[in-house]
Amino acid sequence: MALKIAEPDPGPDLFGTATATDLVAARAAQAPQATAVVRGTRSISYAELDARAERLADHLHGLGVGPGVIVGLWLNRSIEMVIGALAILKTAAAYLPMDPGCPPERVGFMLADAQVPVLVTEKALSQTLPTPSCRVVCLDPGGAFVGSGNARRLAGGPRPGDRAYVIYTSGSTGLPKGVEVTHDALMSLVLWHQRAFRVTHADRATQIASPAFDAAVWELWPYLTAGASVYIPEEETRTDPGLLRDWLVAQGVTITFVPTPMAELAMTLEWPKRTALRILLTGGDTLHRYPPQGLPFAVVNNYGPTEATVVATSGLVAPLAGQSTLPSIGRAISEAWIYILDENGEPVRAGTLGELYIGGRGVARGYLNRPELTASRFSPDPFAQDPQARMYRTGDLVRLRPDGDLEYVGRTDDQVKIRGYRVELGEIEAALAGHPDVRQAAVIAREDAPGDKRLVAYIVPASSLPLDTTGLRSFLKSRLPEYMVPAIMVAMPALPVTTNGKVDRRALPAPEAARAAQDDDTRPRSLIEARVGEMVSALLQVDRVAGDENFFMLGGHSLMGAQLLVQVHETFGVELPLRTLFEVPTVSGLSLEIEQRLAADLEALTDDEAERLLA
Repeated sequence: MALKIAEPDPGPDLFGTATATDLVAARAAQAPQATAVVRGTRSISYAELDARAERLADHLHGLGVGPGVIVGLWLNRSIEMVIGALAILKTAAAYLPMDPGCPPERVGFMLADAQVPVLVTEKALSQTLPTPSCRVVCLDPGGAFVGSGNARRLAGGPRPGDRAYVIYTSGSTGLPKGVEVTHDALMSLVLWHQRAFRVTHADRATQIASPAFDAAVWELWPYLTAGASVYIPEEETRTDPGLLRDWLVAQGVTITFVPTPMAELAMTLEWPKRTALRILLTGGDTLHRYPPQGLPFAVVNNYGPTEATVVATSGLVAPLAGQSTLPSIGRAISEAWIYILDENGEPVRAGTLGELYIGGRGVARGYLNRPELTASRFSPDPFAQDPQARMYRTGDLVRLRPDGDLEYVGRTDDQVKIRGYRVELGEIEAALAGHPDVRQAAVIAREDAPGDKRLVAYIVPASSLPLDTTGLRSFLKSRLPEYMVPAIMVAMPALPVTTNGKVDRRALPAPEAARAAQDDDTRPRSLIEARVGEMVSALLQVDRVAGDENFFMLGGHSLMGAQLLVQVHETFGVELPLRTLFEVPTVSGLSLEIEQRLAADLEALTDDEAERLLA
């Protein structure tokens, strides 16, 4: 029998009978005036949410939308986005969420690939599509939707086996692929979440993730089906750790999801002792930080691919000091089966590295219009009693810890050869993360000169002190074979990330560029400016940054800006909101702002005093 991390719960009677739309409608009938969604000064009750979604569903029915159809949903995070998603589900069609920041050409590809007949969007976005290949329905604030069609109601609502949504993920071939998730799989996520985190109608949750990130599914349906309220922050707030903290506290949010990089930043902040927040959920990337003692809420790390309906494993991250390993990804959630198999498909022993396979109700139907790719990643589950059961091959390498939790190690496709040896980069990163001076690390194999392939480690130090590469190398040699010790170690203030918050390995700079110093022509005017310039240079992966160059024009974005300001806070003790960087986006301007915030006049200090202050 395959290794099972945790026996699934038997599951409630709702499986196979109810869908998310049924439960939302029931909540609207039970508590019609209860608040469903809040964005800024606007809010909508459950009765209004259900009624507006019903009206839009009627209109979509008139356009021929029904079972088996996929409807595009291209809206910003808003009340209208929630109405649109619920309306599409009410028609028994599936919704295809797309990021408003996505290039129109990519949107066009997804609409064509999914053969979408109708796109629900807003007027401003619809005007950016070159030549829409489908009917466009504009759903803008104010309640009315723009569009027309002959009323032709199609009978019946969604069934558990119908598609609920399709989300496109990047593909190894360069073309995105659509993952088809059914209502039954969605309900497995909803019901586990409500039990695991004791969700009630009194909870206030958040919708922070991009609409095209599958975490957005997780942020909506477990709460709306429980009668809780969903709060949507402004764009600036969701990307600024300090503003997000203040907003969560002010809104009385009780449970929130925050992508891994932002969660790691949030855990470094000071939080008021009295806050309604009881659970901070995170996931999407490797978690490198344990929460500090005294944090007024629990941190829960979660793992799961889109192909397994967002979450497959989950675990509380205890606030323990002196850990030598990364936080685990927890254990299997109810209705999920976890297998750790070798290259022959056989279960491995506890503590042995193996590839992670996922079975259970949450396994997606497959990839839209990609039968060969579906067959290569989804296969019959030989360990299940149900002959129709399937499992998904993740490509992730894990091992079972003695305490029963899963340790994520890396990807099967992260494997490289160094001097003939096979090396798993994730294993080196895990070893680096065990050093107390390392906050975060990424390792890649570079071949900047033909035939000269070297391991390069990019390290975010845990303090402002210079990185002790000699001591770090000795530490690794005591835990890894010599050929797995990186030849080059580059200190960085932060690792580059993608728009989904994952480490962007392709954006890691050449070691020489990352370590290049400013030349005499761009000499900073003060020690503050010198330190800020070093932070910006490393963060943006450029050789040097002149004092008057614009952070955003050089390629910076909001999440990078948030990381920069955390570094500023840790170095100078000055906490600045993200809007400050938008107001003064240059090294010189930001340095002046820091100096003005400091209590002491740095110019009046001696060089020795200034050096001690900046140490």
